[in-house]
Amino acid sequence: MKDHFLTAADMAKFERFLREEEREAATIEKYLREVQAFYAWLEGKPVTKETVVKWKERLQQEGYACATVNAKLSALNGFFKFVGWEECRVKFLRIQRQMFRNQSKELTKAEYERLLETARRIGKERLSLLMETICATGIRVSELSYITVESAREGRAQVELKGKIRVILLPGKLCRKLLKYAQEQGNASGEIFVTKGGRGLGRRQIWREMKELCKAAGVEASKVFPHNLRHLFATSFYKICKDIVRLADVLGHSSVETTRIYLLTAGREHARQMELTGLIL
Repeated sequence: MKDHFLTAADMAKFERFLREEEREAATIEKYLREVQAFYAWLEGKPVTKETVVKWKERLQQEGYACATVNAKLSALNGFFKFVGWEECRVKFLRIQRQMFRNQSKELTKAEYERLLETARRIGKERLSLLMETICATGIRVSELSYITVESAREGRAQVELKGKIRVILLPGKLCRKLLKYAQEQGNASGEIFVTKGGRGLGRRQIWREMKELCKAAGVEASKVFPHNLRHLFATSFYKICKDIVRLADVLGHSSVETTRIYLLTAGREHARQMELTGLIL
């Protein structure tokens, strides 16, 4: 069998392929980062099923969570499929189905409200409204660019990502706040959340600003990141409608199983429900 050697040219071709497939920028960045990390670890050695298994074992030894290891392997397997090295692909770690979320990462509504209040108090109006927009609609941070003056006027935004088109409904109260903010910024059209130079806010900048807000608000930094606002929306929406299929549509999920993950509650909630069974006399 011919030896396989991973090269910078291969990675460049893989990047072009991902862009042609219209993958999200964050997905492309993540896939390339994982392939490059594997490339550095190889130190010129050929790629074989055995070396990939050793890489998998090394990640486990370094203490990475199973889900993280699987995400890294997914990027590698995707690359191997692209270059035709199917025999190098490895199996994912088997993960027991989760019953509840890690409490250290569960953002409560009270903590969310404290973050908003603190942001407003210290003059971070844009950040406060941005967080409110994500949490009130359940959109992904990558979809913020579709929140425009025009969409706020119409009360809906049409999102086109991953070859799919979906409509996001914007609550009336949120639309009024968005339009007022845009007017104050002298923004008559286009994206609402932009830099002073008029460019759309990047994921890293949003992440950084949210993390900086944590200390002032007295909220654990491990709980504060854009995707957790989407989780808070999901649990809040489900408590009202009790319809997971409808929630999946709102979130833009093609699989209800993905939506189920969003509805996991903390361990203390499970413990409370077990207490309510009344089976301990």
